[in-house]
Amino acid sequence: MTIKDVARHLGVSWDVVKQIVKKDLKRRYSKPKLKHLKRIAIDEISIGKGHRYLTVVLDLGTGAVVFVGEGKGADALNPFWQRLKRSGAKIEAVAIDMSPAYHLAVKTHLPSAWIVNDRFHIMKLYNDQLSDLRRDIFNEARDKLQKKVLKGSRWLLLKNPGNLDSNRNEKKRLDEILRLNKPLATAYYMREELRQMWEQPDLETARKFLNSWCDRAVASGIRMLIKFAHTLMKHRYGILAWYEFPISTAPLEGTNNKIKTMQRQAYGFRDHDFFKLKIYALHESRYALVG
Repeated sequence: MTIKDVARHLGVSWDVVKQIVKKDLKRRYSKPKLKHLKRIAIDEISIGKGHRYLTVVLDLGTGAVVFVGEGKGADALNPFWQRLKRSGAKIEAVAIDMSPAYHLAVKTHLPSAWIVNDRFHIMKLYNDQLSDLRRDIFNEARDKLQKKVLKGSRWLLLKNPGNLDSNRNEKKRLDEILRLNKPLATAYYMREELRQMWEQPDLETARKFLNSWCDRAVASGIRMLIKFAHTLMKHRYGILAWYEFPISTAPLEGTNNKIKTMQRQAYGFRDHDFFKLKIYALHESRYALVG
């Protein structure tokens, strides 16, 4: 139900209902309690045109948003660190992507917390670089057959092998793509191996797996794989930290999708403070009123 629907039902103006809702949300959510926090996730979300961003902190224990900062990057988190310090919370682990800015901010303000580099961001980065490799190979190809096979093949390379559509001969086409280009095939199959990084039985086995994968990536001589191996080794502690704290930013990704949906339903929020209060209340399903 929208605020407009409630206003029409009660015979009052939209502004009256909105102010009532805003006042109630402010009373309940304007200052989320932080003392209980143990494990959190940090990520940013684009909220419209003009490169407008919010930085969101999620309590992985309750699923509640505990901070919404203006903009993106480390500076957007400054008010959160100030409130967190006053709260006396003992943060055990923080799930983030591989952003150097976030990494430095967490190390500075939470030196004893474990940093867990999000597995989904890692695989997304790999897929982005695999797409770049495919494009470079396509642009450099002189063979007409190879160009024809590679054209429009990006989504086949990114698709989970288990989701290939047999009715559309996607597996056959993918096999042909990989057969015609060894570097692309090597990068593709090494991606499938990398997924197993988070399926190892224990930390020590995972450490050996990561070292072996990176050694083979460097030995391949493929620039994309060499670059990615160096990235993984640079962040190896954050990657392996998953075996101590198996957390990720996935729940926050879900929250960010809810924020986007809420924004679309309300056709944007002119009152930015009201929008932020609605974000804080997202985990409470009874607050379903949109603009």
